[in-house]
Amino acid sequence: MNKAKQISKLFAAMALAGAASYSMAADNIKIGLAGPVTGAVAQYGEMQFIGAKMAIEQINKAGGVNGAQLEGVVYDDACDPKQAVAVANKIVNDGVKFVVGHLCSSSTQPASDIYEDEGILMITAASTSPDITARGYELVFRTIGLDSLQGPTAGNFIADHIKPKTVAVIHDKQQYGEGIATAVKQTLEGKGVKVAMFEGINAGDKDFSALIAKLNQAGVDFVYYGGYHPELGLLLRQTKERGLNVKFMGPEGVGNKEISAIAGPASEGLLVTLPKSFDQDPKNQALVEAFKAKNEDPSGPFVFPAYAAVQVIAEGIEKAGDTDTAKVAEALRANSFDTPTGTLAFDEKGDLKDFSFVVYEWHQDGTKSEAK
Repeated sequence: MNKAKQISKLFAAMALAGAASYSMAADNIKIGLAGPVTGAVAQYGEMQFIGAKMAIEQINKAGGVNGAQLEGVVYDDACDPKQAVAVANKIVNDGVKFVVGHLCSSSTQPASDIYEDEGILMITAASTSPDITARGYELVFRTIGLDSLQGPTAGNFIADHIKPKTVAVIHDKQQYGEGIATAVKQTLEGKGVKVAMFEGINAGDKDFSALIAKLNQAGVDFVYYGGYHPELGLLLRQTKERGLNVKFMGPEGVGNKEISAIAGPASEGLLVTLPKSFDQDPKNQALVEAFKAKNEDPSGPFVFPAYAAVQVIAEGIEKAGDTDTAKVAEALRANSFDTPTGTLAFDEKGDLKDFSFVVYEWHQDGTKSEAK
């Protein structure tokens, strides 16, 4: 068993007790690391956790923040909105003032309501729904782009490069999946591409035979799927088994090596929008080697954004000269930050002023290459 898997199992065991703490000094600055330790998308949670923990470790080795050490505390929300609310309330009760998380937009939104009310500063490194930052909150930020950017990136690529005859847009009826699917549909229609089907499946569904029959009947040759990899992996496999020749595309929620394990050869050629491959940036090679020395995979889409989230919290505290979250929030909006994901600057909503999604072609061995 490699170390990354050991860490994943350790997270799961600690989650039963509610939280996992990585340092014990009383004067530490605690950062809650909230996301799925367990559940269907725990792989994404692990990406977030290893990125955030690496930042904490490196910042502490460099002397910490204003003389204090950072302490990461892991909380498991299982990508479930109700559990996310319970986690947020526990974070309040634990006296944690800074959070990196949550991961799933449907969990991040209700949790962020609590954080804003309780004066807790949250940076999500993975939630892309525009609704999260559309409410005028002062203490909510993100180090990843929005679906209102990712959707057009996908839609324009489909219209300009794929030029399919008949398109279906499918989603999992959840905030993230339906939101990104809607953005893609609107982009396609704005480019004059007819969307023949816009339908939802249920998260957790296993049998897609009825949907595949509808795709076949409608003559669909391209499917965009908004949601996560467990369902799309099965849909890919079952579509191929039934001999339907359809090209698929999905958002960063499907860009996980597990989709290759589920779909096998049917995952070859899947198109995915993802953040840039920050692990391939030459300036990040020392950091990449630090991950590899721990047997951790730095290539996941949320690893570097989570690292950046911790970094900007630390630098925000330094610039504010205080751990008061309102002052730190002001510092985040007033400054820019040189991170492994680039120079980050936040707008009034707490969103990045500049972020790019890239279209990649997925391969059945779990690797990807930039789509042409």
